[in-house]
Amino acid sequence: MFTLVYGGSASGKSAFAEQLVCLLEGKRIYIATMEPWGEESRRRIARHQQMRSGKGFETIECYCHGAELSLPAGSNVLLECMGNLLANEKFREDGGGVQAVREAVRHLKQNALHLTIVTNEVFSSGFAYSALTLEYMKELAMLNREMAREADQVAEVVCGLVNWLKKAPGN
Repeated sequence: MFTLVYGGSASGKSAFAEQLVCLLEGKRIYIATMEPWGEESRRRIARHQQMRSGKGFETIECYCHGAELSLPAGSNVLLECMGNLLANEKFREDGGGVQAVREAVRHLKQNALHLTIVTNEVFSSGFAYSALTLEYMKELAMLNREMAREADQVAEVVCGLVNWLKKAPGN
């Protein structure tokens, strides 16, 4: 089973994705993709660590090359988040770009009992961005569309409210 959770910054998407994974029986793996490169990122990481404290997640920090991860059998995997993973793969010297992200998703889908991916809605700010930032945003939009097509379930979270755009039969 593959679930995609989509939403804007501070929408509640991470808390909702954690709730979903906590409902599943079995081992819980949290794949953290945000690198602690500055004070703001360290604060966000600490907030997410506090949010999942006591929920039984084993955290794996994976900034790039997710297709190389070894997962325990029968794991319920939460990848947080696609925006960071793409940025890492695109902008790090050792990154593999969009294709490495696709390979990571394919690998996780094949090796997880249930995969939940959190991704960002970053397309409605109205700001003027540099060409490189626009390229990144277009790549994230393309990946989001691909994942939504492949996913069994897709949920959009806005202001803490969940809108199921696609649900698996029987759910």
